[in-house]
Amino acid sequence: MPTPCALYTTRQLRDIERQAAVSLPDGALMERAGQAGANAALELLPFSTRLARVLVLAGPGNNGGDALETAAHLAHAGAHVTVMHADGGTAPERLRALARARASTARFIAPEPEAVGAGDWSLVIDGLFGIGLARPVAGPFAALVGAVNGLGAALRCPVLALDVPSGLDADTGSVVGPGGCAVEATHTITFIGDKPGLHTADGRDHAGSVTVAGLDIDAALLPAPAMLLNDPNWFAAHARQRRQNTHKGSNGIVAVLGGAAGMTGAPILAGRTALHAGAGRVFLCFAGPALPCDAGQPELMCRPAEGHDFAAAVTVAGPGLGTGEAAGALLEQALASPLPQVLDADALNLVAAQPDLADQVRARQGATVLTPHPLEGARLLGCDVATLQRDRPGSAQRLADMLDAVVILKGSGSVIAAPGRTAVINPTGNPALATAGTGDVLAGLCGALLAQGWPAWEAALAAAWLHGMAADVLVTEGVGPVGLAAGELIPAIRTALNRLVARGGA
Repeated sequence: MPTPCALYTTRQLRDIERQAAVSLPDGALMERAGQAGANAALELLPFSTRLARVLVLAGPGNNGGDALETAAHLAHAGAHVTVMHADGGTAPERLRALARARASTARFIAPEPEAVGAGDWSLVIDGLFGIGLARPVAGPFAALVGAVNGLGAALRCPVLALDVPSGLDADTGSVVGPGGCAVEATHTITFIGDKPGLHTADGRDHAGSVTVAGLDIDAALLPAPAMLLNDPNWFAAHARQRRQNTHKGSNGIVAVLGGAAGMTGAPILAGRTALHAGAGRVFLCFAGPALPCDAGQPELMCRPAEGHDFAAAVTVAGPGLGTGEAAGALLEQALASPLPQVLDADALNLVAAQPDLADQVRARQGATVLTPHPLEGARLLGCDVATLQRDRPGSAQRLADMLDAVVILKGSGSVIAAPGRTAVINPTGNPALATAGTGDVLAGLCGALLAQGWPAWEAALAAAWLHGMAADVLVTEGVGPVGLAAGELIPAIRTALNRLVARGGA
């Protein structure tokens, strides 16, 4: 079995399949996939199997063969199975799967969108297209996908995708092709190994709950994963219990550079987060008129940015900084610090617009963490947002290599990348984070961890995970996803971090 956090590309999975097939009977992997699909389906049926009505969509390729095997197993288990079968596959193992399904009690009907909505289905199983899809789902198949998605939305009928939701790119998480569509599954049972595309971009909306069926593949055939899912095991060792004999200077200093006129809230959010995430002292360095204090958090020290010594602190640069000439000069001054830094928001826009600043980022002695959202990332890469989003893992890696930095590319399934490292996709978080200020909170959290001595890579992994986990916990408690404010994340992050500390110090 692959490790729970391992993510494999389509090319890797094809290689694994070819190597495994050498020592297995013909069609063994398809048979195992069908059994795994049936087992997953049985767990989703809400009542006695003999009362269940299951619709199976079997496409023309090997994914359709997996669906036919699944249909045969479910029919033998007593479910009332209806198969919408699309002819076209001639592989011997698929033809054997078709013969088994036809020999069962499963009923075969033509693939008609109207029939999808006409049945009182307990479960729909998507086996139209798998990881080999290279063209957009179009024509009659697009109509079928639309009918399935409409059925799930209208009747809340569970939809189980086999291997990958049809129409979704398993490597990138984008819907295949311009004008394409993809099944919106509530559950995905994915075969051999997990796929990056199930956990980022459109994948999180289309895959639902993901489980992996390893199909009893010999572990020796599994290569090093192309990517990983973020997990506390990667960074918990750095969340150490504090010694009794310490003082505020033991826990680092954070300086937040931002707050041009009219944008003072952004550095306040970043600074409050840094304070609650454990930084010993936090300065708010305002590019515009400096506040006398933060009345809601008087522990924060407010200063004009001009003349501040950024070499004495971990700097979080960018929240509300602005992009004018004065802002660029302040950023240039901050980048000269040898200490670790976090670049967010307008700092990233300045770097994208000014090649000299980009050169300065690349030449820095201290570690640099970038926290772009997709538009900021696209500006840095010189492309449009759609191009960046079509391959979020690849875009994050290009940013990291281009600027010699650790990158957290924010979004659904944030991607953490760094030169020479295996990229990581973060599984925590939810739509509650799609609101103003949550990026400032993430940047402040990164800064606090760096100030406490965390290595940049582990700080980025932990910050992304804790940020998302705080939102997940709040949503389970009824705070969001609609209407959650960025500031509400801060105490939840503190709680999650202290629990991590208890675990890391155990």
